[in-house]
Parts: sequence; structure tokens; C-alpha cells
Amino acid sequence: MLGKLRTNFLDICVSIILLAPSALGAVTWIVPGAVWTDTDGNKIDAHGGQILQEGSTFYWVGAAYSNNEVANLYSSTDLLNWNFEGPASTAVEFMFRPKLFTSGGNFYIWGQVNRQCQALESSTISGGYTVHGAPFSLPPDGRNFSDEGIFVDTTGEAYFLTSADSNNLQINQINGGSTVSIGARATDLEGSYEAPGMLRSPGGIYYLVMSSKTGYTANANMFWWSTSIDGPWTGPSEIAPQSSNTYDSQNSFELRIVGSQTTTYIYMGDMWTTGGTAASNYEWLPISINDSAHTITLQDFAFWKVNVNTGVVTTSTTGKRYNAADGLIMRRGFEDPCVACEGSVRDIDPMSNVTIIGIEGTGEAQWVSLYYTVSNPAAGDAYVWVNGEKIRIADKNSRAGRFSTVPISLTLKKGSDNVLTFGCHSHNEESDFVAHLEGIEVLDD
Repeated sequence: MLGKLRTNFLDICVSIILLAPSALGAVTWIVPGAVWTDTDGNKIDAHGGQILQEGSTFYWVGAAYSNNEVANLYSSTDLLNWNFEGPASTAVEFMFRPKLFTSGGNFYIWGQVNRQCQALESSTISGGYTVHGAPFSLPPDGRNFSDEGIFVDTTGEAYFLTSADSNNLQINQINGGSTVSIGARATDLEGSYEAPGMLRSPGGIYYLVMSSKTGYTANANMFWWSTSIDGPWTGPSEIAPQSSNTYDSQNSFELRIVGSQTTTYIYMGDMWTTGGTAASNYEWLPISINDSAHTITLQDFAFWKVNVNTGVVTTSTTGKRYNAADGLIMRRGFEDPCVACEGSVRDIDPMSNVTIIGIEGTGEAQWVSLYYTVSNPAAGDAYVWVNGEKIRIADKNSRAGRFSTVPISLTLKKGSDNVLTFGCHSHNEESDFVAHLEGIEVLDD
């Protein structure tokens, strides 16, 4: 039987091209942790960034970790499909956490360079930025700093948020107009925190979001609240379950979408690789706000999108499910009927796998959710072989091995003769690394 299965398997194997949805058509979902590509099919490289809306277009600025941390610019009208506008400027390299704002008819990008802020300026938002002035420190004490953020209040006043090297969170008002500078200090909050971002709820409550200082290793980001940007601030409290380490991400910016039906707030975070590289991905999630309880909570959706006109968030619930227990289960070369599986297959070691046949595809890029967990994310990796093509799941989604739902983008053959095999490899032969697979789900769109 095994020989016959192998023959049939080889008969239907084909080479597939693994592309993000944007390479073949429009992106339809925000998928946290997955590899996002621009409209040219290239991986988006805009880390520690921020989004500014100008008219009906959103502009995303972030550090290009593949290009000496110059400030990259992308544009979109739906927060899904992003056009690469190019580097804002190549004159300033190693600019971390660039932020974008407008004042006096011009556009400015401020980023941290050598523990000070360097400004770029342009008369148009989409490019042509030149160096604006010399690097500067924080008034009134001339502090240097690491991470920074920009917050524009609903009143129009802009503020510069910084993680000062004195282990203080400092907020300074920005003096706008034809000449832009850092103004008076509004808040000085003590504590070893970084990656500051802020929002003001429709109820008038300010929420300040920061992470602890653990480098590129994710931690449980926290929030503080106040009825005034001057404080006092109450906190910290968690924005996500502590065990999730903010879904393995670090805060970058809180984006506000003012729609015709509702106002939606979006947490923008980076899912850093070890040491921080261009392979790092992004974690964007809607924020639930409860002003009466003074809480904000990230809504953990595997697939979601926001209508930028109405502000309404939609999540995906449709797809065809294939249960692991219905597949061919092989353990150390022998078929396992797995009579006690009850819908899932447990203890898949490096000598075992599960093969699911008859998977329907469209011939175009599709999102496929893998429902699995592993015994120890640091001890090994899970893989899938799709029509014979081997894929390390972690290369397609940073959530691999750490959360029970891991969506990845695959191009399946058109029809119902696709074959997917799930297995794992251990980093150490002496490890007891195993995976547990419930099944897969192919989204309709």
C-alpha cells in the first residue's frame, strides 16, 4: 500500500511557485505575522514605522533593514495593497523608527540617529526629502534617547514621544508652522520602557503604549491611561495576554481610522527576528477600547481588514476544512490508523507525518491556515510539502510554532488534486520535539 501511495503521490507532484497574494492579484486580508509584499511582489521593508493619511491615501514610513535603515515609503488606499514609493532619502542612513507628520504645508520625517533626532523635509509626502537641520536632543535638559514616536491629538497639536536614555518616557510638544522644533516637555514618566505610541479615544482618554527594554526579544507591552496628556498616568496594564508577549511583537504606532460608521484604532507592531533583520514581519491588530474600565485590548484575528471609508472591521470565517485525522498518518514508515485521534493527530515526531489529499485550489495565491502546536518552539520547526515543494512554515509566517493558527500564502493547483504533507524537524537529535496537527483550512478568497 505504501509503494502504491508513493507512486500516486509522484504522479501528481508538480513544482509550484510560492507567492504572496499581491504578486497575482489584490491582497484581501491583513494577516498578522505573514510575509507581506508590495504590489511588485517584493517583501515590505518598513520597520519601526508609522502611517500618515493624506487625502484618501495612506503613507507608511519605516526603516529599511535591507538598506542600511534608510527611511522607506509605501502608499496605499486600502491598507492592504502597498506601492513602494522608494526611500524618502538616501542621505541619512541608520535612521531607526522614522515617523512622519505634516506642519506648515511641508512634510517631515523624524528618526533616531546616534541617539538624537534627525529631521527630513519635503514639500510633497511621497518623496523628495532632504536633510533638515542638524541632529537634536530633548529639551529642556538635552537628553539623548533611543525609540521615538509621533502623536497628533484630535485638536491638531503634535507631540514627540521618546524613550529617553535616562529611562524616562518623555513627551514634548512639537512647535509647528513654517519652522518646526521640539517644544516644552509635557510628560516625564519614569521606568525602563521603550517603543512609545499613543491614542486618544472618542471618549477623550489618552492611552500610552510601550514595551519593556529587551532588545529584539518580544515582551508583554503595556499601556497607561490619563485624562490629560500632561498626566498623571495610571498603569501599567497589559494590552494582550502576558504569555503571548504581545503576540511576539513590539509596539510601533497606533493608527486611527475615522470612518463614516465608527472610529477604529489599529496597533502596528514589529515581529522582530533575532537581532532584528529585514526578515522581520508585522503584527497589526484592531484595538478594543473600554473607556469606562480604562482598558485597551488587542483583538487577535488571524485574518482581518478594515473598510477605510466606514471604519468597520471584518474578519474571515469562511473556508474549507481538512481534518488531520482524515489524512494518511505515517509513523516511522508504518501507517497509523490513529483510532483515538478524535479530530487531531498528536505527537508527530521527526520520523512521522500526515498527508492530506484532495485539497481544492484555484491556481492562484490563497491563504491556508495551519492549525497546529509544537512542544517547544525553540527545539525544532514544522514543515509542509505542497505538491512536493518543501516549505518551512516559519519562513512564511512569524507565528509558526507559537500560536495555534498559522496562515500562510500558497499557490495551489486549480482543481482538487493538491497534496499537502505535514511533518517536523528537530534542531537536536536528542530533543523530544513533536508537533500536534488539528488540520488545515483553505480560505475561499
